[in-house]
Amino acid sequence: MQSESILFRPFETSADAAAQSFRTRQFRHPVFSWLKLRPIFAQHTRAEHEAFLKWAIGRRQIVEIGVAEGASACALREAMSGDGVLTLIDPYHLSRFRALNALQRAAHSAVARFGSSKTIWIQEFSHQAVKEWNSPIDLLFIDGDHDLSAVHQDWNEWSRFVVPGGLALFHDARVFENGWPTPDYGPVRAVNELFRNGKTEDWRVVDEVDSLVVLQRAG
Repeated sequence: MQSESILFRPFETSADAAAQSFRTRQFRHPVFSWLKLRPIFAQHTRAEHEAFLKWAIGRRQIVEIGVAEGASACALREAMSGDGVLTLIDPYHLSRFRALNALQRAAHSAVARFGSSKTIWIQEFSHQAVKEWNSPIDLLFIDGDHDLSAVHQDWNEWSRFVVPGGLALFHDARVFENGWPTPDYGPVRAVNELFRNGKTEDWRVVDEVDSLVVLQRAG
């Protein structure tokens, strides 16, 4: 992946910060990403991006809940099996101009530039999309609604489709030095409640990178 195509969070050098400052002032709207006038704004760190690439290698059925501009989806599609299927779920409901929906268009444009797997877009909330879902999942990435009850709902409704040996990734789910999550974040609390105290016996934490927590199902 070309580093200039994504602007990561948080910014690791003074040059990154200066570029972010300029782009935030001048080109924050996603229409500028869609028109390729600025890089994608990632909502994750560079280290987390490398973790996406690492854990997606060879996976054939990946589901991401919460896509935004598509930076994490780009990493997943780049690393996963070329004959796999990447399903991206996001309602894209916050656009002021629904006919244009620049955020959605920016994401579609970005993801198309990476990898070769089949990509399926589901423009619905995750609790709506799951009603029609019946396929096994190799890697499930939960990064949608961060309310505690919503995180639990995504886990309860989607984790049953993850195959033995499959992965579940939670974003914004871990407090780390100089990071943005706090102990009261919904994903942080959900991961603590579900996995830190051993309640979910058939899942174990296999990696933690900045705010990202990676779990693997037994089997």
